[in-house]
Amino acid sequence: MDSAYVAFYPDAAFPGAAGAVGAFARLAVACGVRHLVLLADRGAAEAERCEQAVRDSGAEWTIVRAGFITQNFSEGFLAELVRAGVVALPAGDVAEPFTDAADIAEVAVAALSENGHAGRIHDVTGPRLITFADAVGEIARATRREVRYLPVTPEQFVSSLTGRGVPVEYATHLTGLLVEVFDGRRASTTDTVERVLGRPARDFTEYVRETAATGIWDADT
Repeated sequence: MDSAYVAFYPDAAFPGAAGAVGAFARLAVACGVRHLVLLADRGAAEAERCEQAVRDSGAEWTIVRAGFITQNFSEGFLAELVRAGVVALPAGDVAEPFTDAADIAEVAVAALSENGHAGRIHDVTGPRLITFADAVGEIARATRREVRYLPVTPEQFVSSLTGRGVPVEYATHLTGLLVEVFDGRRASTTDTVERVLGRPARDFTEYVRETAATGIWDADT
């Protein structure tokens, strides 16, 4: 194996990610891997430590940074919140360049399979900034349902997650990450998708239209 894609679950910004990524990177290099492509969380301190661990491994490296992934709205607890009609998050009115998972995947594949990506940071974003209120509004219009965004405190968010059966440790770490990155530091877009893939980044509206047609956001019965 010459190259490896490195992604930490549940997120490169979670505590302990840098240690695990560093250990994996060193093992990979010892086994002959020459190029590591890391998926990192855009703007998070622990993710930056993951990036440094990969750089220090001795392998050629490429960093693929991504922020809030568009598909989060149709997976897990966020899909449940959309179906329930109230999307409560500790994100205030911050704007985010929601990034489509397909764009992230294709940039990562290019970095793994093509020349010219070593030593580069690919900061992947969507084509425009959107507030969570605007994003939820688009979902509401596409589904023709009443769905609203509700900004909440970190404590309220932890309680809402644990009330839905999410483990306390995960809920606490996730909330800490959201509070960290939803302070405006990611409120910018890049041309990475167009530069690497030769096409525009996928817009949030396209995702909403296609996802609404699947029925995944239909109200709970």
